Amino acid sequence: MTQLLAPPPTQKERQKQASVQIEKIPVKGYEQVLKVTDKKAGLTAIIAIHDTTLGPALGGIRIYPYASFQDALEDVLRLSRGMTYKAAVNEVGFGGGKSVIIADPKTEKTPELLLSFGTAVEMLQGAYICAEDVGFTLDDARTVLQATRYVVGTPHAKSSGDPAPFTAWGTFRGIQSAAKKLFGSDALEGKVVAVQGLGSVGAHVVDHLFWAGAELIISDIDTAKAEQLAARYHARTLPADQILKAECDILVPCALGGIINDQTIPQFRCKAIAGCANNQLLRDAHGNALRDRGILYAPDFVINAGGLLNVAAELEENGYNPKLPRYKAHHIYDTLLAIYEIAEKNRESTHAAALALAEYRIKYAIGKRVFPPIFHHSAE
Repeated sequence: MTQLLAPPPTQKERQKQASVQIEKIPVKGYEQVLKVTDKKAGLTAIIAIHDTTLGPALGGIRIYPYASFQDALEDVLRLSRGMTYKAAVNEVGFGGGKSVIIADPKTEKTPELLLSFGTAVEMLQGAYICAEDVGFTLDDARTVLQATRYVVGTPHAKSSGDPAPFTAWGTFRGIQSAAKKLFGSDALEGKVVAVQGLGSVGAHVVDHLFWAGAELIISDIDTAKAEQLAARYHARTLPADQILKAECDILVPCALGGIINDQTIPQFRCKAIAGCANNQLLRDAHGNALRDRGILYAPDFVINAGGLLNVAAELEENGYNPKLPRYKAHHIYDTLLAIYEIAEKNRESTHAAALALAEYRIKYAIGKRVFPPIFHHSAE
């Protein structure tokens, strides 16, 4: 096996690195939390590496106009922790990491900003591998690839491309698992399913649900997009501030996190929550609150792992083969059914059961990476 070594930086790269400032932020329980700034490029970002027991940290870049640096820090800490558990449960041989860039992706995202961030990732020499997330597109990944090889999910021929279809398929299988647990059958014909968020993943999920025969209620802050998809799938629309209160069999959150909280839990009129949004629980204790209300919850870091499974596959020794992540995403269904049973047996929330499973695998190094990731797109 050939380990690809990074060439020494060119003079231009050294100059770029000199403008990038990295400052450590001490956070208990995290291996590294780094503030990244570049005044020339207008960059303020945070890279959080939570745990690398099972392998290098792998997680997306989120570009979002946070109201404050503290808001961004709290989000990236929660996201990176979730990535640790997501990787552990699904045994992909990676640890948990995430990054956020504090910017409006519609007006403040520039090639200079992306290249500067890519330079910071390169300076970490593989401790953190980045990928697509909210506000960060495949074209953005192509730009970052110019500054670092430590990026996956690019449009490159040797890469895995868009992870959204895999995330969506795993989410759909998770919805089926909820139906199986609730109704004794995973058939969705005639079941009322409410989908919040119609982005790159949510729209795919709606498509799968339509072909499975579900009765759809959909919502998005982009009302024009919601109306367009409603016409295509004969779905009913609700305003963004009403979708979480929809009377339905299964609620599918596919937008931002924190939607399960003290205010929303009493308003839910669903039998299950099974969606692809990260960090759906504002606090871990809200998993218990759902259990107390008799609402089945598919833990987010289990059901939404399809995208991680896909991008991780491109770093395998033999290169990317879509059949591997397809198989693993398909079996998210079985993992969730097992978690439901563990939770029921132990009289605990499904969230607690999933956390315990992840922590067990980390403690005993189950699924630990045995060879370094291979960046096939940098072998040319």
